[in-house]
Amino acid sequence: MTNSRDEHKGTLYVVATPLGNLDDMTFRAVKTLRNAGAIACEDARRTSILLKHFGIEGKRLVSYHSFNEERAVRQVIELLEEGADVALVTDAGTPAISDPGYTMANAAHAEGFTVIPVPGASALTAALSVCPLPSNNFFFAGFLPHKKGRKSRLEFLASIESTIVLYESPHRIGRLMEEVKEHFPEAQVFAAREITKMHEEYVTGTPDKLANHFTGQKQRGEFVVVVHPPDKRSKKRQEHADHQ
Repeated sequence: MTNSRDEHKGTLYVVATPLGNLDDMTFRAVKTLRNAGAIACEDARRTSILLKHFGIEGKRLVSYHSFNEERAVRQVIELLEEGADVALVTDAGTPAISDPGYTMANAAHAEGFTVIPVPGASALTAALSVCPLPSNNFFFAGFLPHKKGRKSRLEFLASIESTIVLYESPHRIGRLMEEVKEHFPEAQVFAAREITKMHEEYVTGTPDKLANHFTGQKQRGEFVVVVHPPDKRSKKRQEHADHQ
Protein backbone atom coordinates (compact mmCIF):
# COMPACT_ATOMS: atom_id res chain seq x y z
CA MET A 1 0.00 0.00 0.00
CA THR A 2 1.35 3.40 -0.94
CA ASN A 3 0.28 6.92 -0.19
CA SER A 4 0.14 9.31 -3.14
CA ARG A 5 0.72 12.27 -0.83
CA ASP A 6 4.08 11.09 0.43
CA GLU A 7 5.45 7.55 0.24
CA HIS A 8 7.15 8.09 3.60
CA LYS A 9 3.81 8.75 5.30
CA GLY A 10 1.22 6.15 6.22
CA THR A 11 -2.39 5.87 5.11
CA LEU A 12 -5.41 5.34 7.34
CA TYR A 13 -7.73 2.66 5.97
CA VAL A 14 -11.28 2.64 7.36
CA VAL A 15 -12.22 -1.03 7.09
CA ALA A 16 -15.75 -2.45 7.32
CA THR A 17 -15.99 -5.86 9.01
CA PRO A 18 -18.88 -8.39 9.15
CA LEU A 19 -21.96 -7.74 11.25
CA GLY A 20 -21.92 -11.36 12.35
CA ASN A 21 -21.47 -13.72 9.42
CA LEU A 22 -17.73 -13.88 8.76
CA ASP A 23 -18.37 -14.92 5.15
CA ASP A 24 -19.32 -11.28 4.53
CA MET A 25 -15.69 -10.17 4.94
CA THR A 26 -14.38 -8.85 1.62
CA PHE A 27 -11.15 -10.04 0.01
CA ARG A 28 -9.90 -6.46 0.04
CA ALA A 29 -10.63 -6.07 3.76
CA VAL A 30 -8.63 -9.23 4.56
CA LYS A 31 -5.74 -8.02 2.40
CA THR A 32 -5.80 -4.58 4.02
CA LEU A 33 -5.68 -6.02 7.56
CA ARG A 34 -2.91 -8.41 6.56
CA ASN A 35 -0.75 -5.64 5.08
CA ALA A 36 -1.41 -2.96 7.70
CA GLY A 37 1.38 -2.01 10.06
CA ALA A 38 -1.13 -1.66 12.90
CA ILE A 39 -4.85 -2.02 13.52
CA ALA A 40 -6.87 0.46 15.57
CA CYS A 41 -9.82 -1.45 17.01
CA GLU A 42 -12.76 -0.93 19.33
CA ASP A 43 -12.27 -4.20 21.24
CA ALA A 44 -8.95 -6.05 20.90
CA ARG A 45 -10.54 -9.35 21.92
CA ARG A 46 -13.19 -9.17 19.22
CA THR A 47 -10.69 -8.10 16.58
CA SER A 48 -8.26 -10.87 17.60
CA ILE A 49 -10.99 -13.45 16.93
CA LEU A 50 -11.54 -11.96 13.48
CA LEU A 51 -7.82 -11.91 12.68
CA LYS A 52 -7.37 -15.49 13.85
CA HIS A 53 -10.23 -16.64 11.62
CA PHE A 54 -8.44 -15.25 8.58
CA GLY A 55 -4.98 -16.41 9.65
CA ILE A 56 -3.61 -12.92 10.33
CA GLU A 57 -0.98 -12.96 13.06
CA GLY A 58 1.47 -10.67 14.81
CA LYS A 59 -0.42 -7.40 14.35
CA ARG A 60 -0.03 -4.46 16.68
CA LEU A 61 -3.48 -3.59 18.01
CA VAL A 62 -4.27 -0.06 19.23
CA SER A 63 -7.35 0.05 21.45
CA TYR A 64 -9.67 2.84 20.30
CA HIS A 65 -13.00 3.60 21.99
CA SER A 66 -14.94 6.49 23.54
CA PHE A 67 -12.96 6.42 26.80
CA ASN A 68 -9.47 6.75 25.31
CA GLU A 69 -10.01 8.55 22.00
CA GLU A 70 -7.43 11.29 22.56
CA ARG A 71 -4.62 8.91 23.49
CA ALA A 72 -5.47 6.42 20.73
CA VAL A 73 -5.60 9.16 18.10
CA ARG A 74 -2.12 10.37 19.14
CA GLN A 75 -0.77 6.82 18.85
CA VAL A 76 -2.21 6.35 15.37
CA ILE A 77 -0.99 9.75 14.14
CA GLU A 78 2.50 8.86 15.37
CA LEU A 79 2.35 5.54 13.49
CA LEU A 80 1.23 7.30 10.31
CA GLU A 81 4.06 9.83 10.71
CA GLU A 82 6.50 6.91 10.95
CA GLY A 83 5.19 5.60 7.61
CA ALA A 84 3.02 2.76 8.87
CA ASP A 85 -0.34 2.10 7.26
CA VAL A 86 -3.07 1.77 9.89
CA ALA A 87 -6.39 -0.07 9.51
CA LEU A 88 -9.30 1.22 11.57
CA VAL A 89 -12.04 -1.30 12.48
CA THR A 90 -14.90 -1.52 14.95
CA ASP A 91 -16.51 -4.59 16.50
CA ALA A 92 -18.83 -4.99 13.52
CA GLY A 93 -19.89 -3.06 10.44
CA THR A 94 -18.54 0.21 9.10
CA PRO A 95 -16.56 2.54 11.42
CA ALA A 96 -17.97 6.02 12.11
CA ILE A 97 -21.58 5.00 11.34
CA SER A 98 -22.86 5.27 14.93
CA ASP A 99 -19.57 3.61 15.89
CA PRO A 100 -16.13 4.94 16.82
CA GLY A 101 -14.14 6.29 13.89
CA TYR A 102 -15.07 9.89 13.20
CA THR A 103 -12.48 11.40 15.57
CA MET A 104 -9.71 9.21 14.17
CA ALA A 105 -10.53 9.94 10.53
CA ASN A 106 -10.97 13.65 11.27
CA ALA A 107 -7.57 13.86 12.97
CA ALA A 108 -5.86 12.03 10.09
CA HIS A 109 -7.44 14.41 7.57
CA ALA A 110 -6.41 17.42 9.65
CA GLU A 111 -2.80 16.20 9.71
CA GLY A 112 -2.78 15.79 5.93
CA PHE A 113 -2.82 12.01 5.76
CA THR A 114 -4.76 10.07 3.14
CA VAL A 115 -7.86 8.34 4.49
CA ILE A 116 -9.28 5.55 2.34
CA PRO A 117 -12.49 3.53 2.85
CA VAL A 118 -12.56 -0.24 2.47
CA PRO A 119 -16.33 -0.69 2.15
CA GLY A 120 -18.33 -3.67 3.27
CA ALA A 121 -21.03 -4.59 5.76
CA SER A 122 -23.21 -1.88 7.30
CA ALA A 123 -26.33 -2.48 9.37
CA LEU A 124 -27.85 0.69 7.92
CA THR A 125 -27.61 -0.29 4.26
CA ALA A 126 -28.27 -3.98 4.93
CA ALA A 127 -31.58 -3.17 6.63
CA LEU A 128 -32.65 -0.65 3.99
CA SER A 129 -31.89 -3.11 1.19
CA VAL A 130 -34.63 -5.48 2.42
CA CYS A 131 -37.00 -2.90 3.88
CA PRO A 132 -40.45 -2.96 2.23
CA LEU A 133 -41.07 0.70 3.10
CA PRO A 134 -40.05 3.64 0.85
CA SER A 135 -36.41 4.50 1.51
CA ASN A 136 -35.24 6.49 -1.51
CA ASN A 137 -35.28 9.52 0.79
CA PHE A 138 -34.39 8.91 4.43
CA PHE A 139 -32.96 10.65 7.48
CA PHE A 140 -30.47 8.60 9.50
CA ALA A 141 -30.77 9.52 13.18
CA GLY A 142 -28.64 6.73 14.70
CA PHE A 143 -29.12 6.14 18.43
CA LEU A 144 -31.45 8.49 20.29
CA PRO A 145 -30.24 10.11 23.52
CA HIS A 146 -30.90 7.80 26.48
CA LYS A 147 -32.39 10.48 28.71
CA LYS A 148 -31.90 14.23 28.24
CA GLY A 149 -33.05 15.43 24.85
CA ARG A 150 -34.75 12.18 23.82
CA LYS A 151 -38.28 13.60 23.69
CA SER A 152 -37.27 16.76 21.82
CA ARG A 153 -35.29 14.66 19.34
CA LEU A 154 -38.35 12.50 18.66
CA GLU A 155 -40.48 15.60 18.21
CA PHE A 156 -37.97 16.94 15.68
CA LEU A 157 -37.89 13.64 13.77
CA ALA A 158 -41.70 13.55 13.68
CA SER A 159 -41.66 16.91 11.90
CA ILE A 160 -39.52 15.62 9.01
CA GLU A 161 -41.33 14.58 5.83
CA SER A 162 -39.14 11.56 5.12
CA THR A 163 -38.43 8.05 6.28
CA ILE A 164 -36.50 7.95 9.58
CA VAL A 165 -33.85 5.31 10.35
CA LEU A 166 -32.86 4.64 13.96
CA TYR A 167 -30.55 2.29 15.82
CA GLU A 168 -31.67 0.86 19.15
CA SER A 169 -30.39 -1.57 21.78
CA PRO A 170 -32.32 -4.69 22.85
CA HIS A 171 -32.84 -3.16 26.30
CA ARG A 172 -34.73 -0.14 24.98
CA ILE A 173 -36.54 -1.50 21.92
CA GLY A 174 -39.87 -1.84 23.78
CA ARG A 175 -39.62 1.73 25.00
CA LEU A 176 -38.77 2.98 21.50
CA MET A 177 -41.82 1.28 20.01
CA GLU A 178 -44.05 2.94 22.58
CA GLU A 179 -42.45 6.29 21.71
CA VAL A 180 -42.98 5.67 18.01
CA LYS A 181 -46.64 4.96 18.76
CA GLU A 182 -46.86 8.35 20.46
CA HIS A 183 -44.92 10.47 17.97
CA PHE A 184 -45.67 8.60 14.70
CA PRO A 185 -49.15 7.17 15.36
CA GLU A 186 -50.03 6.57 11.68
CA ALA A 187 -46.61 5.42 10.54
CA GLN A 188 -45.53 2.05 9.19
CA VAL A 189 -42.49 0.58 10.92
CA PHE A 190 -39.85 -1.97 9.88
CA ALA A 191 -37.46 -3.49 12.42
CA ALA A 192 -34.37 -5.56 11.61
CA ARG A 193 -32.66 -7.55 14.36
CA GLU A 194 -29.50 -9.70 14.44
CA ILE A 195 -28.75 -8.99 10.76
CA THR A 196 -26.74 -11.82 9.10
CA LYS A 197 -26.78 -13.87 12.32
CA MET A 198 -28.50 -17.14 13.20
CA HIS A 199 -31.59 -15.54 14.75
CA GLU A 200 -32.01 -12.61 12.35
CA GLU A 201 -35.53 -11.24 12.23
CA TYR A 202 -37.41 -8.71 10.11
CA VAL A 203 -40.82 -7.39 11.16
CA THR A 204 -43.08 -4.81 9.48
CA GLY A 205 -46.31 -3.27 10.72
CA THR A 206 -47.90 -0.48 12.71
CA PRO A 207 -46.16 0.93 15.78
CA ASP A 208 -48.79 -0.83 17.90
CA LYS A 209 -48.10 -4.19 16.25
CA LEU A 210 -44.34 -3.92 16.75
CA ALA A 211 -44.75 -2.65 20.32
CA ASN A 212 -46.79 -5.74 21.11
CA HIS A 213 -44.30 -7.97 19.30
CA PHE A 214 -41.23 -6.74 21.15
CA THR A 215 -42.68 -5.92 24.58
CA GLY A 216 -42.34 -8.60 27.22
CA GLN A 217 -39.75 -10.60 25.28
CA LYS A 218 -36.07 -10.86 26.07
CA GLN A 219 -34.39 -9.39 23.01
CA ARG A 220 -30.86 -9.91 21.74
CA GLY A 221 -28.81 -7.95 19.24
CA GLU A 222 -29.04 -4.35 18.13
CA PHE A 223 -31.97 -3.16 16.03
CA VAL A 224 -32.31 -1.05 12.92
CA VAL A 225 -35.74 0.60 12.97
CA VAL A 226 -37.20 2.26 9.87
CA VAL A 227 -40.17 4.58 10.45
CA HIS A 228 -42.18 5.72 7.42
CA PRO A 229 -44.72 8.42 8.31
CA PRO A 230 -47.84 8.91 6.18
CA ASP A 231 -47.41 11.26 3.23
CA LYS A 232 -48.42 14.63 4.66
CA ARG A 233 -49.25 16.03 1.22
CA SER A 234 -51.52 13.08 0.44
CA LYS A 235 -53.15 13.48 3.85
CA LYS A 236 -53.82 17.17 3.20
CA ARG A 237 -55.30 16.39 -0.22
CA GLN A 238 -57.57 13.78 1.36
CA GLU A 239 -58.66 16.20 4.11
CA HIS A 240 -59.42 18.81 1.45
CA ALA A 241 -61.48 16.29 -0.56
CA ASP A 242 -63.40 15.29 2.55
CA HIS A 243 -64.52 18.90 2.98
CA GLN A 244 -65.79 19.27 -0.61
